[in-house]
Amino acid sequence: MKEKIIAKASDLFLKLGFKSVTMDDIASEMCISKKTIYKYFCNKELLIAESTNVVHKEVHQIIDGIVAKNHNAIEENFEIRKMFKEMFKTGEASPAYQLKKHYPEIYYNVISREINECNAVFKQNIERGIDQGLYRTNIPVDTYVDFYYTLIFSIHENTSTQKESKELELQALEYHTRAMATPEGIIELEKQLHNYHL
Repeated sequence: MKEKIIAKASDLFLKLGFKSVTMDDIASEMCISKKTIYKYFCNKELLIAESTNVVHKEVHQIIDGIVAKNHNAIEENFEIRKMFKEMFKTGEASPAYQLKKHYPEIYYNVISREINECNAVFKQNIERGIDQGLYRTNIPVDTYVDFYYTLIFSIHENTSTQKESKELELQALEYHTRAMATPEGIIELEKQLHNYHL
């Protein structure tokens, strides 16, 4: 039952926002009593913390699956961006923005978990792109990882709607890729941008 509550809560939090969803809403959606939820979670903050942990694991499992497909580096980044677009397509409110605003302690715990995993993915991607001739060889890899990480998380923190967040994240990806790309990389980038909008 605990896992079912977390799954339903995660779904509602991502669709409707962390602040607006109540324990009553979750109980009503699941056709259970609020008392049942409190049997496993003494308060909403604990449920949010558990839910964000589960979503974090799911996201990184999907990212690992995309990386394992051995796309070229630029295509890989666009596949990851499409995954986020699909995962968060139903919500209007930006989950990260709401979490930071209403539950800052949980938000900063989520961010501290994300830092190492995202940085490892970004770094691996740049190194692969250099090997594939899509990114320039003289890139200061760690600096570019920091640049991209800062861009993406700044968008998450400061954008209140999902629509605006998605548009800015795509622009950040294009900006990041153009900064690194060889002429071959630019051709691949234009192809991916075209396919993304189809």
